[in-house]
Amino acid sequence: MKLTETVIDNVVIGSGAAGFACALRLQKYFDNDVAIITENVKAGTSRNTGSDKQTYYKLGMAGDDPDSVGNMAGNLFAGGCVDGDMALCEAALSARGFFNLVELGVPFPCTEFSEYMGYKTDHDHSRRATSAGPYTSKLMTQVLEKQASRTGLKIFNNMQAVKLLVHDKRVYGVLTIDLSLKNRGSYHIFWVKNVILATGGPAGMYRDSVYPKSQIGSSGMAFEAGVAGKNLTEWQFGMASINPRWNVSGTYMQVIPRFISIDSEGNEYEFLGEHFSDYNEMMNMIFLKGYQWPFDVNKIYDNSSIIDLLVYRETIIRGRKVYLDFIKNPMNKEIAFDKLSNETFEYLKNANVCFGTPIQRLQEMNAPAVSFYLDHGVDLKKDLLEIAICVQHNNGGLSTNANWETDIKNLYAVGEVNGSHGVTRPGGSALNAGQAGAIRAAESIFLSKPENDKFCLTDEIKHILRNEAENIINLPKKARGNIPVDKMIENAERRMSTYAGMVRSREGLKTAIYETDKELKQLIDLVKAPEKNKVGKFYHLRDILISQKVYLSAMLNYLETGAKSRGSCLYTEPDGKKPDEKMPDLYKCNLDKGEYNDLIQEVRMDADWKCEFEWRKRRIIPKVDYFFENQWSMYRNRFNL
Repeated sequence: MKLTETVIDNVVIGSGAAGFACALRLQKYFDNDVAIITENVKAGTSRNTGSDKQTYYKLGMAGDDPDSVGNMAGNLFAGGCVDGDMALCEAALSARGFFNLVELGVPFPCTEFSEYMGYKTDHDHSRRATSAGPYTSKLMTQVLEKQASRTGLKIFNNMQAVKLLVHDKRVYGVLTIDLSLKNRGSYHIFWVKNVILATGGPAGMYRDSVYPKSQIGSSGMAFEAGVAGKNLTEWQFGMASINPRWNVSGTYMQVIPRFISIDSEGNEYEFLGEHFSDYNEMMNMIFLKGYQWPFDVNKIYDNSSIIDLLVYRETIIRGRKVYLDFIKNPMNKEIAFDKLSNETFEYLKNANVCFGTPIQRLQEMNAPAVSFYLDHGVDLKKDLLEIAICVQHNNGGLSTNANWETDIKNLYAVGEVNGSHGVTRPGGSALNAGQAGAIRAAESIFLSKPENDKFCLTDEIKHILRNEAENIINLPKKARGNIPVDKMIENAERRMSTYAGMVRSREGLKTAIYETDKELKQLIDLVKAPEKNKVGKFYHLRDILISQKVYLSAMLNYLETGAKSRGSCLYTEPDGKKPDEKMPDLYKCNLDKGEYNDLIQEVRMDADWKCEFEWRKRRIIPKVDYFFENQWSMYRNRFNL
């Protein structure tokens, strides 16, 4: 099969909000020497996900709320295992990235005096959160794509990146497979000076997921190229509906719905009542899940994350299905709102919803949240809503410096694929980080232009990298028989959700690594080939298995180093403490209590598929000389003004 080639200086892989933002920034600097490669321009998390009121976390910009870049950076840094220089950049570029979206047309609300006010979100020390509604990230992606259309940005659609071509720790190219009907199965190399990965989190690893099915990720491609992973243990989990995939956070919880489970024989259980002896306490805990939505292991002792553990017990341990019922109040009782906690009562009173049933309260507080499910075939006025504990976001990812550049020269990572977050993060900070990272990466590439102009892709390097590309191309060709790709992907997803979800154990992780190694060896040894017309899925499977190997190994190393439960993950330990004596031993754990907050785990995979680890001190927030004349001089030098 003919291998076609294109030479272009700057390639962004991915077409979400971060990818489009970075490509547009680069286009300002490099005109037509920029392109986006994407499997499907309409796929991915940014365009296809949201929540009742999807949050964008930004610098405070309204009223008397005190805020500063330093305050915001400090709050991001306080999440634990966060590099301070990246936190400072995300805070410093918050307003710039936000107002770019406003000017492009994202309808973030403001006061009649043009103040962009906010509200408090999870892990938020101020009122920095804002929202354009359930589809904030989709609106962001749409306005950025429209701008790309206006500026004539090159977009290579239906192109799946399968291999980064790296030589001597520098990226030189990207091997892709064409998924279009016209050229399906043909291969193409992009020879480049700079590659920006905007491929999102490796969501394809998990079965129980709130990510859209179109979001798979390509982190395995980066690990295979030698990029270090960072904080890979840190995922966020929370309650989400199964069909459609959607977070049941915010108002969905604040209206206090009824939780029920149903077993295989059709028996119904209002299982929260088994745990809570105090009805009003149960109401308060359900309400708090609204803005304490991600599972937080620090909130399992007499706090709101006990709800997540009870749902997990019903679905994973007891094998039941769990539903939210918005038709009836919990226990089918009238709620004495003035008997609830001050926090719950004052919020519901201010929202004028101290009445009726959950659906009536939801319709009053957030009608679009009801309409969303109706648009997807679920009428909350009469239907139960099936939920589970689902993976929602990877706080870790690829390790980069403060320019969002990996340890592979000229290879950058923006958006969720970048591990800029730590153990916890404020809700909506991922959207801000994607825009900030896009600016940092684009400016870094622009400032590196003199060095890039000396770039020389020799015939010798091309020959070496073409051979590497041919090896990847030939993987599915040389095999005998058929690999059941779909079945293997399902097995991999099930394994990750079972052993590397919200609750993890040492033995479970060892089992998962053993199974992953076995399946990886099957692909490496070319025992079988993919089914006809599933070569693209074959490469997805390969990427998923490589990612799983690295992530699972990082989790096991984390435990064996002596680290404890933290963030959105509970590690089972025989000598641990249970949240409640009525809970299963699986929930025995010891809390980290911030003991590892100043350390960052990094992992690299070598050529023999083995993982090597390094624990380093996190980079602190830089001390900056803010004397204007000094910075002005450095700025002019930096941008050659």
